[in-house]
Amino acid sequence: MNIGDAARASGVSTRMVRHYESLGLLGQVVRTESGYRQYGEADVHALRFIKRARDLGFSMSEITDLLDLWRNRRRASASVRRITQAHAEDLARRIEAMQAMRRTLMNLLEHCHGDARPECPILDDLAGGEETAR
Repeated sequence: MNIGDAARASGVSTRMVRHYESLGLLGQVVRTESGYRQYGEADVHALRFIKRARDLGFSMSEITDLLDLWRNRRRASASVRRITQAHAEDLARRIEAMQAMRRTLMNLLEHCHGDARPECPILDDLAGGEETAR
């Protein structure tokens, strides 16, 4: 199938199909004599795998490792678990950091009068000045 068909079948844009191919995630894609890419069901399956992994927030490096493990029938599931565990822990750290940012912002908003006065605890905090809004 051509790139448009592969993109539709996998739910990935043609631009991203080309990008994943350029990163070597699809392996060697067959080309016609006129240079058009030809994708098979295995390529579409790999594109779906990549899309799902991206949807779950895995990095391209992690996806490369996961694809290699997926293609290796002699893999140890412990390797897959290790990558996934590290990703889940990273997500937890980022979620906590974002929650802390939200708490700080909500606190700053609570201390901002939002009126015509020029004093602004939000700007003071951003400028590294007054710490009373924390």
